[in-house]
Amino acid sequence: MSVPTITMPAVHDAANDVSQHGQRQYVGLSAARLWALLVGAVAGAATVALGSFDLSGLVLLVAFAVAAVAELALIWIQPERDWYAGRAVAESTKTLAWRFAVQASPFGPDEGDAEQVLRTRISEVLRRGRDRITIGPGQAIITDSMIALRAQPFEVRRRSYLMYRNDDQRKWYASKASSNQRSATAWRYALLVGEVAAVVLAALEFGRVEPLEFAGVAAALVASGAAWLALKQHSQLTSAYRVAAAELALQASLLESVPESKWPQAVADAEEAISREHTMWLASRGVEPLPS
Repeated sequence: MSVPTITMPAVHDAANDVSQHGQRQYVGLSAARLWALLVGAVAGAATVALGSFDLSGLVLLVAFAVAAVAELALIWIQPERDWYAGRAVAESTKTLAWRFAVQASPFGPDEGDAEQVLRTRISEVLRRGRDRITIGPGQAIITDSMIALRAQPFEVRRRSYLMYRNDDQRKWYASKASSNQRSATAWRYALLVGEVAAVVLAALEFGRVEPLEFAGVAAALVASGAAWLALKQHSQLTSAYRVAAAELALQASLLESVPESKWPQAVADAEEAISREHTMWLASRGVEPLPS
C-alpha cells in the first residue's frame, strides 16, 4: 500500500521561488564584487602595456567599476531581503501545512475549525513577506492533498509524516552537513596555502630595492577567500544541520511509538526541532523568525 504525501500550498512555492532567486542574486553579486577587487589587486601589482597603452590601468579601472556596480546593485536591489523573507515564509508555511495535514497541534482533531485556524496563521506569516512575494494561481493556503491526508486513519498519517517529513528533512540536513563540512575544510586549506604563499612572497621581497608587489596580491587573495567563507558560513551551517538531524532522529524514534492521544504534541515537538535550525539561520543574519 502506497503512503500518501501532501502538495505544498501556492504560498510556500511562491515564497520558495523568491528565496532561491534572492539567494542566487545575492551570492552572485557578492562573488562578482570580490572577484573584481581581486582582479584589481592583481592589475595594480602588475605592469602590462601594449606599446604606450597602459593595459594594467584599464583592467584596474574596469575591475573597480564592476565592484562599484555590484555594490550598488546589492544596495538598491537588496536581494538578501528576498532570500531571508522568502525562506522565512516558505519554512513557516511548510511546517503549518504538515501540522494541519497530520492533525498536529494546533490543528488537532479537537481544535475546532482547523481550516480557519490555518488560514489565520498563514495570514500572520505573510505579513512580513507579502510585499516581496507574488502568489500565482493554485490552492494558496490548503491543498486537496492536505485535506485528504488529514482525513486518513492515524497510522496512515503517522507513516506519511515519518516518511515524507521527518525522514526527508533528516536526509536533507545530513546531506547539507556533509557538503558544508567538505566545503569548509577545502576553503580552510585553500586559505592556508594562500597565507603560506603570502609569507614566501613577503620573504622574497624583504630587503629588495624594488619590491615584487605580489605579496600584496596574495594577501588580497586570502582576504577575499576569508570574506567568501564568512558569507557562506560553512562551519556554522555544518553544526546547525548536524544538531537538527540528530534531533529529528530522536523525534522519529518517539513518533514511531507514540499513542494517538499524544500525537498532536509529539509532531509539534518534532517541528520545533526544524524550527530551531531555521530560527538560528535567521538570527545569524539579524532577522526575527516568523510564527509557526
